[in-house]
Amino acid sequence: MASEPFTFGPHKIDPADVFYTTSMSFAMVNLRPVLPVKRFVDLSADETIDLWLTAKKVAGQLEHYHKASSLTFTIQDGPEAGQTVPHVHIHILPRKAGDFKENDEIYDAIDKKEKELKEKLDLDKERKDRSSEERAQEAGEYRQLLL
Repeated sequence: MASEPFTFGPHKIDPADVFYTTSMSFAMVNLRPVLPVKRFVDLSADETIDLWLTAKKVAGQLEHYHKASSLTFTIQDGPEAGQTVPHVHIHILPRKAGDFKENDEIYDAIDKKEKELKEKLDLDKERKDRSSEERAQEAGEYRQLLL
């Protein structure tokens, strides 16, 4: 495991929160559940391939781990698309039947959480930051899936 923090836009990510890495990408647990370039179109062909192969590998394991039946992948590319952290990242959400009354409500939920995050990075409204111990435990469980 790396000892130096990973860079996530302007944020530093504790290596204990990272559960999978390649030479160009990393997968991490989210501080609040729901590559150093700003926009998807700025990725090189190799970075694009690596990003999606990483997403595919991580997603398959998370779907199985969470006993989900489907996956939602989202990229918010640019501020008008709801991107609040200025770099490319994919949200991978394991899905189960009935998790939202209408399937597309997930996008409203994502948009709401992204807007809250943009308003104030230290949200203390309904959703609380998870502790570093909680995040490290989850990352450790996911790390074992990807060995």
